[in-house]
Parts: sequence; C-alpha cells; structure tokens
Amino acid sequence: MSDYVYWLFEVAIKDGEFDNFKKLMGEMVEATQANEPNALNYEWTISEDGQSCHLYERYADSAAAMTHLGAFGEKFADRFMASVELTRFVVYGNPNSEVKQALSGFGAVFMTPFGGFARQ
Repeated sequence: MSDYVYWLFEVAIKDGEFDNFKKLMGEMVEATQANEPNALNYEWTISEDGQSCHLYERYADSAAAMTHLGAFGEKFADRFMASVELTRFVVYGNPNSEVKQALSGFGAVFMTPFGGFARQ
C-alpha cells in the first residue's frame, strides 16, 4: 500500500452562489497547482444543473495533505463554506492521526485500505 491520502468531497452549491463558487474554484486551483507540488490530483467536477460539485484530491502523503489543509484554512475556507453545503466527505489511503483530526471537523468518513494496488 502507498502513503497516498485522497478524498472525495461532495458539496451542494447554495442558491445564488454559483458565480462566487466558480471564481473561488479558479483561485484555489491556481494556488494549489502553483504552491503544492505534492498535490497529485486536484480535480473539480460539476453536475449538469450546476447544483452539485465533487472535489477529488490526492496527495503524496499526510504531510502534503496537511500543507493543503493549512493553505485552505488560511486563504479559502470561510468563502468556500459560505458558498456550499457539505453533502459527503470520504477519505481514503493512509492518513496519519494529524490529518484525521483535521478532517474530522468536516464530518469525514475514513475508509481503511483493504486490498488492491495503485500504479504511478
């Protein structure tokens, strides 16, 4: 098994917040890509009706996940949470206790590796 930490974060976009959410998404993607080399995947997908968004994030390890969470908390969390309602948050991989504690506040469900493999 790898040291990867990854998650699927599902949100419902609040009424009237789509434009703010879209602008914020651009800022978050740009900042993550520019400043977090160990963020391996940072992908946002939107439903056809523009009401629901899934964020798939994958980090090389727990330290990389914590780097991202620190930047998110410092720069984006208030605006992000004002635009959405959290509907599901599932964490996969091998997060350490620090990551688990940080994500538990969002109601994360942790799935323990059980079998399989990952290719680079």
